[in-house]
Amino acid sequence: MAWKCFGSAYSGQCCGYLGKFIDARFYAENALRLWNPRYRPSAPASHDPYLVSLVHLSRTLLCLGHVQQASLRRNEALTEARRLSPYSLVYALGHTWYGDWASGVRSAPTTLQSANEVLAISSEQGFSFWFEVGNIMRGWCLSTMGQAAEGIPLLLRGLDSYGITGAKLVVPLHLMMLTEALGTAGQPKQGLDRIAEAIELTETTQERWVEAEMHRLRGTLLLSMNEHDAAEYSFRHALAVSQRQSAKLFELRAATSLACLWRDQGKPTEARDLLAPIYGWFTEGFDTPVLQDAKSLLDEVR
Repeated sequence: MAWKCFGSAYSGQCCGYLGKFIDARFYAENALRLWNPRYRPSAPASHDPYLVSLVHLSRTLLCLGHVQQASLRRNEALTEARRLSPYSLVYALGHTWYGDWASGVRSAPTTLQSANEVLAISSEQGFSFWFEVGNIMRGWCLSTMGQAAEGIPLLLRGLDSYGITGAKLVVPLHLMMLTEALGTAGQPKQGLDRIAEAIELTETTQERWVEAEMHRLRGTLLLSMNEHDAAEYSFRHALAVSQRQSAKLFELRAATSLACLWRDQGKPTEARDLLAPIYGWFTEGFDTPVLQDAKSLLDEVR
């Protein structure tokens, strides 16, 4: 039974990274059903299957659009991690912030607290890998909060050090963080180079969980350069990917971006018809920035 639990836990993790969110949810929930505290590893620096399942279930639920359920699992994961060990805590903090990012950029101050905690624990415990993850987290937060001059060097340092380890996992997302920062700093061309790097890496590794967001972000940069047709193509691509993956949160983000473009082009009816049914699917998480932005746009185009 223990191996079934472990197998489900790590199958859920893998499916999540592949963008197979429905399968990821099934495996993670199965692992939690099969869990027995006797399966807990004795080494404090080991990955705990129960914690792994909570962390990745939280992110999967968010991508699927179950925002409140995701938040509950996130909080459960952090509570469990604080009880287990410093390593478990940096692992949980270093993964659950992806949910903060996905729910909207106004989460940056909260994520900054997590980043500072990851840096402090990693410095004290000698967790060099997680220290660089903390730098990436902090760099994204500072850039999002208007401190790009301080944030971008931290992102670059974290990415370089992360790359030295040979790790490829989550690098596309980290490149997206840098892309967002460059866009905020008024450097969209440099941002496009970085997002192209992320898209190319995705085709190599098949890590597709943020694929829709890559194309949406590319569209946002193109729009800032007045490349309206190319931006619309990217937004449509993001929409198609999110629909294929059943990633309702990313579908809402892509639809909101495309609807904004259509509103500005004098096509409010098209914008409303696109966005209203996607927003209407949601039954929870209405205080989330992504949903608040969609609702504000719908109010404009009704």
